[in-house]
Amino acid sequence: MKVLVIGGGTGGLALAHGLKRAGIEVTVFERDALRTDGLHGYRVGIDPDGSRALHALLPSELYDTFVATRARDPKYFNMLTEDLKEVLSFDLPPVTDPVASEKSISRMTLRQILLTGLEDVVEFGKEFTHFEQGADRVTAYFADGTHATGDLLVAADGAHSRVRRQYLPQAKTEETGIVAIAGKLPITDESAGLVPPKVFEGITMVNAPRGLACILHVMEFQWDRDGNVKHGIGGNTEELIRRWPGLQFDNTRDYINWGLSATADKLPADIMDLRGDELIEVAKRLTGNWHPDLQKLIGLTDPGTCFPVNIWTSVPLEPWQTTNVTLLGDAIHTMTPGRGVGANTALRDAVNLCRQLIAVRDGHQQLIAAVRDYEAKMIDYGFDAVIKSRAQMTADDPVHKPVVGRLALAGMRTAMRAVNHLPPVKRRMRDSMLAYRGADRDELTLDITPARITS
Repeated sequence: MKVLVIGGGTGGLALAHGLKRAGIEVTVFERDALRTDGLHGYRVGIDPDGSRALHALLPSELYDTFVATRARDPKYFNMLTEDLKEVLSFDLPPVTDPVASEKSISRMTLRQILLTGLEDVVEFGKEFTHFEQGADRVTAYFADGTHATGDLLVAADGAHSRVRRQYLPQAKTEETGIVAIAGKLPITDESAGLVPPKVFEGITMVNAPRGLACILHVMEFQWDRDGNVKHGIGGNTEELIRRWPGLQFDNTRDYINWGLSATADKLPADIMDLRGDELIEVAKRLTGNWHPDLQKLIGLTDPGTCFPVNIWTSVPLEPWQTTNVTLLGDAIHTMTPGRGVGANTALRDAVNLCRQLIAVRDGHQQLIAAVRDYEAKMIDYGFDAVIKSRAQMTADDPVHKPVVGRLALAGMRTAMRAVNHLPPVKRRMRDSMLAYRGADRDELTLDITPARITS
């Protein structure tokens, strides 16, 4: 059996690791010309679902390197007003399980982790154009005139998937009406002093009038600005970071990351064409009546890190006829960042598909039947996540309306402040949030069977 994976994102690379370890031939075709192309240093939260999937798919030492290269664990989840007054704040439980736990990691670092050990699997500079299906084989064609033939083609080429457009033309994506501006700035004495201690040590949401929202992440790693292991880091962690070849390709350093979102009608019509200082000025105008420290924070942002994001979402669709082409991650269930589970759902796809293909390898299942079983499960949880993520981030939310929005914001703040003074209720809210992200989910419900993925 030979598997062709189109796209070297989180889900596609994780799948390739699992298949390689299972002895299944796999090739990943990545449009970027080099492993250093297309790198972004923004945070991704790996929840217990995603962490379990990586633990099942990656070689054990590489998983340990993933854990060692994460940012320090946040201690708090905060909700603040635009003048930095606390609405709600609860402690995040300390990590006791190295696998079934939340982890903050730079997207750049995660990509370099996933590329490590796949040097013989990933082909760079491969821009997919189209595929052709035969009776039991499928051929992928690329812009450089080459092609590759295998038994299964997996679309892992993201929200604008060319594979999906050809294979499932009925699968639609649509705008949510929300546009975000993202940026980051290095942690210095000045920038660190602009946020309260709980913000510096936590994950923070700022909810403001007119439906404006801003998320703040503080990312501190175990290596310094020169890429050297920081003083006081020892034992196995130091050894893993020093030996990890991905560090030479990763320029991630300690930073504060912010993402400001608003409905498109509150932004310049050409917002998607703006970059750098222009975006910083837009963000400063939007937040003109916010706390001066937040204004200063935005002003200190590195212009080269700023970019706009038009938030799109998939439209759920009915199951399709299974063939030797399938999809995972954003290629099939693009979702808003409202719930923070996009990358984790892609990893869940990867481990479920890997398990099905191992069953084919072992003669327990025919290929098409195995892919059908994978798709049935993926469609169920994937589009459930799409719907719930959209509910958290859409222009239809009342908070974006001129008059009703102020009432909705005031009502939300009143409710959250009440919760903030009721510890048992606050704990239940926290536990519910963590449960959605897989904190208490049994491994078997994710079809993780590490014992069957052998080196």
